[in-house]
Amino acid sequence: MDCQKHLFNLDPDIHYLNCAYKAPLLKKAEEAGIKAIQLERNPVNIKPSDFFTGVKEVKSRFAKLIASDPLQVAVIPSTSYGFATALNNISAEPGMKAITVGDEFPSGYLSLRRWCDRHSAKLEVIKPGADMRSMGTDWNQRILDSIDGLTTVVLLSSVHWMNGVQFDLESIGQKCRTVGAKFIVDGTQSVGAFPMDVKKFKIDALICATYKWLFGPYGLGMAFYGDAFDNGIPLEESWMNRTNSQNFGDLTNYDPEYTEEAGRYNVGEMSNFILMPMLNQALIQLNEWTVSEISEYCRDLTRPLFEYFESVGVEVVEAKFRSHHLFGIRLPEEVDADLLKVNLEASGVYLSFRGDLIRIAVNVFNTEEDISSLIQVFERSRSPG
Repeated sequence: MDCQKHLFNLDPDIHYLNCAYKAPLLKKAEEAGIKAIQLERNPVNIKPSDFFTGVKEVKSRFAKLIASDPLQVAVIPSTSYGFATALNNISAEPGMKAITVGDEFPSGYLSLRRWCDRHSAKLEVIKPGADMRSMGTDWNQRILDSIDGLTTVVLLSSVHWMNGVQFDLESIGQKCRTVGAKFIVDGTQSVGAFPMDVKKFKIDALICATYKWLFGPYGLGMAFYGDAFDNGIPLEESWMNRTNSQNFGDLTNYDPEYTEEAGRYNVGEMSNFILMPMLNQALIQLNEWTVSEISEYCRDLTRPLFEYFESVGVEVVEAKFRSHHLFGIRLPEEVDADLLKVNLEASGVYLSFRGDLIRIAVNVFNTEEDISSLIQVFERSRSPG
């Protein structure tokens, strides 16, 4: 795959290494949003079928990215909504436990904390070891060792949002299935840049914001709910989630039946006539590129960066559990963090500081020049000798 920067309207004078913060919009998604706004001028042009056709297309394209049946996909407004939907359909006896990982993103942690409080369950937070060079191996083993017969729920990100550690979803999913625990995965920082297979990984619920690696707009999310949730209760009773919803003349013949499988979990006003066309264009492009090609592009692009880090003693996660698209680094003592921030801003290099780590996140719009500019900034921020 070649660099795809020409498909975006990025400022040519900046080096945007921060896709984990928010992805830039594709030109086609931007155009779709503008066209959708213009369509709103004359509602007569919006037909009853339009409330459903765009959503169906988006579900199908998202399902392809995660190896899922489209009927098991729901439209949600946020990850917190998706977590709440899943957790509200999981019960537990007092004394059971839930598991998450250290420094999990707040939406996941706080949702699980509430669930534990409601069910008098213990929340077990599995933290990594201090050595980044063995963090992935050590952390994954600690998670697997903690899953036992008392475990009701395991909730974690597929890729840690701060340090980029890949969690061994296949092994964790299998262990959850063995002990009868539900496996909930936050795919926000991975789906679209990291291969995802909900069946292979035995994921019960996959929750994903769309404004990062899916190149979608802010304010939408997508979720997969597996067979365990087929007969669950949604957070709200949207008229659109009933089997007679497409017959606008019969809506007050109140239908007790939900639409098939995960359709019951769609957020109200799921049609979102402005945001949905934008997300649809982004998913069309992602499926055209393919996730494997995106991942390989990021791997090849960052290879010189990791060679540089190794040469100057920067701590990074071991290669086996390191994401190609998102990773955190710990600065060596000779790099002045304050000076680094100044130099990054002066050079137009954009990335994120998360905890005691610097987070770098690349995608297909990034270039070799972006990487070399970052290396130059590091060099200028190191103390002599």
